Amino acid sequence: MDLLPKDPVMLMSFVNMKLRDEYRTLEEFCHSYGLDATKLKANLETAGFDWHPDIRQFR
Repeated sequence: MDLLPKDPVMLMSFVNMKLRDEYRTLEEFCHSYGLDATKLKANLETAGFDWHPDIRQFR
């Protein structure tokens, strides 16, 4: 996660932007960045953001 923003709001925004512009799934994004999707979801949920798979966004 060294290349990703540390601030949770910036991280959520970054992930949502990448999913909108470059990746079709959260798993594809996570694979590309060497992340575990479950851990990323937990990290963002701790900051108050929920994963919405139907719209492929954290909110």
